[in-house]
Amino acid sequence: MKQLNIGFLTPYSGIYPFYSAHLITGWMLGMGLDPTRQRAVQVMPEFTNAGGPIPTTEAAKKLMFFNQSDVLSGLISYKSLPSLIPVVEAQRRLGFFFDMGELIPDPSRTSADIFFASHQIWQSEYALGRWAQKCFGNAGHLVMPLYESGYHLGLAFQQGALKAGAQELRVSVLPNNPADPGAMDLTEFFAEIERNPPPYVHAIFGGNMGTRFLHAWKESRFHKVIPLTVVETMAYEDILEDVKHLDIEIYSALTWLKEDESKANKLFVKTFESKAQQPANIYGLMGYEAGLVWKELLPYAQQGDWEKVKAQLRINTIRGPRGEKGFHPSNGLGLPVSNIIKLNTTTQKINKIILDQGEGVRHDDAGFQIIHQENVSGWLNPFLCI
Repeated sequence: MKQLNIGFLTPYSGIYPFYSAHLITGWMLGMGLDPTRQRAVQVMPEFTNAGGPIPTTEAAKKLMFFNQSDVLSGLISYKSLPSLIPVVEAQRRLGFFFDMGELIPDPSRTSADIFFASHQIWQSEYALGRWAQKCFGNAGHLVMPLYESGYHLGLAFQQGALKAGAQELRVSVLPNNPADPGAMDLTEFFAEIERNPPPYVHAIFGGNMGTRFLHAWKESRFHKVIPLTVVETMAYEDILEDVKHLDIEIYSALTWLKEDESKANKLFVKTFESKAQQPANIYGLMGYEAGLVWKELLPYAQQGDWEKVKAQLRINTIRGPRGEKGFHPSNGLGLPVSNIIKLNTTTQKINKIILDQGEGVRHDDAGFQIIHQENVSGWLNPFLCI
């Protein structure tokens, strides 16, 4: 049978430098293949710098025209789609991309040949916003650096809060220092919540800025006085390991819990950790979910029946470690359940208590149209690729 050649667009991430290895390992495992021994699939990575549209499109052309990739994949931003779609469609092949879900898919930017294994962080942000409004009350305060403000995460949280009846939300975007992009000046933010105490604070920080914020929050007088909710990337275990000794208390929303006792999740965790020799993580999960659908598609792909592959991807869903998931915007990409959790850390462990669950919402819900209409700018690179 013909080998399946996958061209893999690979931007740089200083926060998760091994994400591509985890994605690909998970993908192969989901297909039931041994990542180190299998010969059915060849993955050809191509570096795309920070993942902006120009280097991404140039790399895509190389993979499609020169390397003759059957499938164009990798980690992308939706901001690259206007230039990627013509490249894929001209070759009558398909794109199967990964993204963290930092942007809500725009219904006007779709293609019958483009598919997504999206983590949909915006879903957990939306669910957390609804819950925070219902639980803590009106006029919450969002805080984030300039980088994180350039995505739809805060906007999705706000829409969730508005859906639950919020009349007011306050936002602090930290001042940016071009000479020191990692600088984090919280002086004015702390002064503002001192002047106008909110019912809760919601923090959106990536990478080590997230742990630095948690350090500063714990040292402030507001810890356990004002409830702190955080974006899910700040609640991942690999992030909290660096601050668990602080005995912090936070709230977040997660669409995947490693501790989930479902059969599908236990199989993923056991399989990934035995093969990768690393803790199961969100990138491994995204790859594994992709592998579950490609396990069924591989025979058609090896026969070169790409119309059959596309047709199946448009309608097929999988039942994976975190429930049902689709891969084309027309079927909603799946509607993940977000677990609202309270986290308490100690030196020994990270304790998680599920408080509530938020249902997923379709990306083409009328409530999100205002985001696409009014938020036309923003960063071009995929989230966490800095």
